[in-house]
Amino acid sequence: MHDIFTFFGIISENHTYLFIAHMLLSALITAFIAKMATKSLQLVPKGAQNVVESYLEGVISMGKDVIGEKKAREYLPLVATLGLFIFVANVIGIIPGFESPTGNINMTLALALVVFIYYNYEGIRKNGVVKYFGSFVHLGEMNPIVKFIMTLFMFPIEVVSHLSRIISLSFRLFGNIKGDDLFLAVILMLVPFIAPLAPFALLTFSALLQTFIFMILTYVYLAGAVLVDEGH
Repeated sequence: MHDIFTFFGIISENHTYLFIAHMLLSALITAFIAKMATKSLQLVPKGAQNVVESYLEGVISMGKDVIGEKKAREYLPLVATLGLFIFVANVIGIIPGFESPTGNINMTLALALVVFIYYNYEGIRKNGVVKYFGSFVHLGEMNPIVKFIMTLFMFPIEVVSHLSRIISLSFRLFGNIKGDDLFLAVILMLVPFIAPLAPFALLTFSALLQTFIFMILTYVYLAGAVLVDEGH
């Protein structure tokens, strides 16, 4: 990938520099979109406000079946911000001369840690420490001694299961976007001047799909943490 031209590479070819530059660019684009959508709010939305409001309604609709409409709206700022930022970071690498910062494991790991820490924090805040961690093991009615032994066995497994979500979230996004970047690099090297449109459409769909998966899993993990009483 180092022999592929990037605009930021004109300044330096340092890998860390290129990653940080593209990450900051993605953040600036995300902030710019949010600023344009809220610059002149109107009762009847149009332009950027209309697009972003449609996006937010879609995020709420996505979370409604997972966590309920009330809580989907409560966690809308987190999920919608993650979704917009990840999509911009994914799709920016499709543009020749740029790289996807989500094709770097440091980026996706940081995003996964944000989700992991936040949903556990919310689970503890909503239910208390004992009740939240007690929900890790559901054994029903059984002999108290057997139940205690099973709890000692099952609880560490559940803890490992939760920790594995960090790996799942980060490596799924990283692996797919990195694969897309390599695929695009091969296409551009083979046909740099007449790169077919089909791969670009496919990569755009993949960027959107990976964003959706990250967002829906965030809602799922939040639901499992805060809806303890509902048996989720």
